[in-house]
Amino acid sequence: MGKSMRTLFRGFLILFITHVCFADIQQRKVPFKITPQDTLHLFIYESDVKSDLGPAIVFFFGGGWVHGNPSQFRPHSEVLAERGMVAVCAEYRIYSKHGITPFECVEDGKSAIRWIREHADSLGVDSNRIVAAGGSAGGHVAACTAVINGFENDAENLQTSSKPNALVLFNPVIDTWREGYGMEKIGENAKDISPVHHVKSALPPTLVFHGTADSTVPFENVERFCNIMHEAGNVCELIPFEGHNHAFFNYGRFDNQPYNKTIEVMELFLIKHGFLPGD
Repeated sequence: MGKSMRTLFRGFLILFITHVCFADIQQRKVPFKITPQDTLHLFIYESDVKSDLGPAIVFFFGGGWVHGNPSQFRPHSEVLAERGMVAVCAEYRIYSKHGITPFECVEDGKSAIRWIREHADSLGVDSNRIVAAGGSAGGHVAACTAVINGFENDAENLQTSSKPNALVLFNPVIDTWREGYGMEKIGENAKDISPVHHVKSALPPTLVFHGTADSTVPFENVERFCNIMHEAGNVCELIPFEGHNHAFFNYGRFDNQPYNKTIEVMELFLIKHGFLPGD
């Protein structure tokens, strides 16, 4: 290796080490809700050089409302924390651990949004710039916080809104009725928490990533959802991933190509709608 190449390599190495070791991203675990089954926590990622009130994003993990954990969206959270957001990975109750139904999952998602908004000042968060995000069943929870009325915890301060200001959804469960996913888990009232059946005007801008070969949540479901969103005058951007099945977007899958693409598009979406500064 020549001197110039060694110098170039050393420069890249220094940049890499600086990025990895001095990113100044802090993580903390905060309880936000006590339920009969468990105490739920938020895992908060933020830059220690952050100033003023900035945007926040809260991620809900996937797992069919049955299993999963908040670490799924840790890579996404660390990236967005570096960009100046307060990024949160939220717990919610799941069937395998708590023996609950998806209705309780929706309630917990709304509780998480409300808690962040109520504590916005101490978190350094602009209460009018809170994004809900999630994958699969977590995408359903996120979508329900914006689209579905009711299913709130009556013990909370319902004067504080549980509705987010934008949505970022990764292969979300968006139809829980006959043409979608989850009806057998939810039962005869499944349509009550089926976002595609409750679209109305004035919903927050929404970004959806979905694989065209998804055999768990049909691609048709999100196409139909976005079309209905457009008809109601809402912003809904659908980014198809040709030939990909469910959970294609997770960190570590397919040499991270889909993951990197979703990060890139998500950042552009957040810039366009005022949740991140442009370069």
